[in-house]
Amino acid sequence: MKAALNTSTGDLEAPTRNNGAGDGGADSHLEPAPTREEAETAVRTLIRWAGDDPAREGLRDTPRRVVDAYREYFAGYHEDPFEVLSRTFEEVHGYDDLVMLRDIRLESHCEHHIAPILGVAHVAYLPRDRVVGISKLARVVEIFSKRLQTQETMTAQIAEAIEQALKPRGVAVLVDALHQCMTTRGVHKTDVSTITTRFTGVFKEDGDYRDRFLNMVHGRRPSVG
Repeated sequence: MKAALNTSTGDLEAPTRNNGAGDGGADSHLEPAPTREEAETAVRTLIRWAGDDPAREGLRDTPRRVVDAYREYFAGYHEDPFEVLSRTFEEVHGYDDLVMLRDIRLESHCEHHIAPILGVAHVAYLPRDRVVGISKLARVVEIFSKRLQTQETMTAQIAEAIEQALKPRGVAVLVDALHQCMTTRGVHKTDVSTITTRFTGVFKEDGDYRDRFLNMVHGRRPSVG
């Protein structure tokens, strides 16, 4: 079963039934998903609404391509972050410091205009008695980003999934992203990034841990080779 985010509290809750809506505060009583044919018909309708002819040669295959692209853009609705985080390791040879991944590339879409959100996530947690493979943290970011999102909700979802699955001493998440709904429409302000954070446990309660995380986010990158 996939979890849903309580939009009033920011907490992840188990849904009453698995409807493919995934996390993000979606209605748990959604109607069955449209067929592929219905989705392609909807794209043709939008093309006509925009003022073009979906039957002309250059647009003939566009509905199929758009539906294929949407399947990739929103693949996160069909993945469970808790399943990804379920395999943990207790043998860490005495390691009791924070684990951090920087510069996790993310590609999402804003839920208001379905315009791309492009940026990076920085994720850290302080283990209590178990750790997870580091690639799983990147997978969690990908799962939540490949959905219709607001950056604030996505940041909270990433942190809360790690918090609930691993029960660590604390979680820190920072997302830095450009919103094309702001750069290519509306106010047309380019190179303006949005930064959101979510801290739990020691990162929320202890300024030293929080500062250490932020310093690591902005610190020098290791040279390789």
